[in-house]
Amino acid sequence: MKTLSLLSRFAVTLTVVAAAALAGAWLWDYYMNEPWTRDGRVRADVVQVSPDVAGLVTEVRVADNQPVRKGDVLFVVDPGRYRLAVEQAEANLQSAQAELSFRKADSNRYEQLGSGVVSTAQRQEVASVMAKAAAAARQAESALDLARLNLERTEIKAVVDGFVTNLQLRPGNYVSAGQAVIALIDRHSFYVMGYFEETKLRRIRIGAPVAVTIMGASAPLKGHVDSVTQAIVDRDRTEGTGLLPNVNPTFNWVRLAQRIPVRIALEGDIDPADLVAGRTATVEVLGDRPPRVAGL
Repeated sequence: MKTLSLLSRFAVTLTVVAAAALAGAWLWDYYMNEPWTRDGRVRADVVQVSPDVAGLVTEVRVADNQPVRKGDVLFVVDPGRYRLAVEQAEANLQSAQAELSFRKADSNRYEQLGSGVVSTAQRQEVASVMAKAAAAARQAESALDLARLNLERTEIKAVVDGFVTNLQLRPGNYVSAGQAVIALIDRHSFYVMGYFEETKLRRIRIGAPVAVTIMGASAPLKGHVDSVTQAIVDRDRTEGTGLLPNVNPTFNWVRLAQRIPVRIALEGDIDPADLVAGRTATVEVLGDRPPRVAGL
C-alpha cells in the first residue's frame, strides 16, 4: 500500500509538472511567436485641401467633422478680381480677333494683285503680319480659358467622399495658392496598421484572415493582411561627413525585437463610429483558427 501511495503521488506530481510544462510552452509560443499584437492603429488617407488661386475667403460652407461628398463646395475665395480678369481676357480676345480679321482681309487683297504690282517681299511681309495676328489671337484665347478656369476654381470642392476634421478656416482669412487649409479624411481609405515584432513575421502571409478588435468596440472586425512594409529606420546609423556611415558605438545586450508595420485591409460593413483614425486596436492574424483576442 505504501509503495502504491508513493507511485500515486509520483504520478500526480509528474502529471502536474508535465501540464505546467505544456502550458508554459504554449504560453511562450503564443506570446513570443503567434502573430498578434496590441500595438495596432486605425489609419486613413488625409487629403490636404488647398486652393489653386489666392485671395480672401468669403464663404466657408462646411463645419468641423462634417461628412461631405465628392464635388461639394468646401469654401469660396473672393471671385471679384477673377471675374474682372475674365472680362479683360474677353476684351483682349475681341481685339486680337479684330486685328486678325483685318490682317486676313489685307492678305487677301495682296493675293489678288498681280506680281507686277506687288513684290514678293511685300507678300511675305503681309503673310508674316497675318501669322503673328493669328498667334496673338490664339494666345488671347488661352488667356481667356485660363481666366475662366481661375474663376471656376474660386470654389474649392471636395475631391473625395470624406469627413472634414480640425477645421480652422474662417471667412476673412487670406489663402495662398497651394496652401493647405482643410484636412479631409477619405472615408473609403480606412485601414489598420499592426506593428508586429519581427520574430512573428514568418507566420504572417499576404491574404491571411485577420481579426481586429478596436479598443472600446463591441465586436472584432474582419480583415486580411494586405502588405508588409519592406523597410524601417535604422536608428543605430546615420549619415556622417563624407557620406560615410555614422554607427552608434554602444550596443545594448538586451535587444528588443523591432516592430514591423503590417497593413490590414478591412472587410464588410463597418460602423462608422468605429472608424476613427488613430484609435488603438489589437490585431491577430488567424490563419485557420478562430480569434482569441477578446480577453487580451
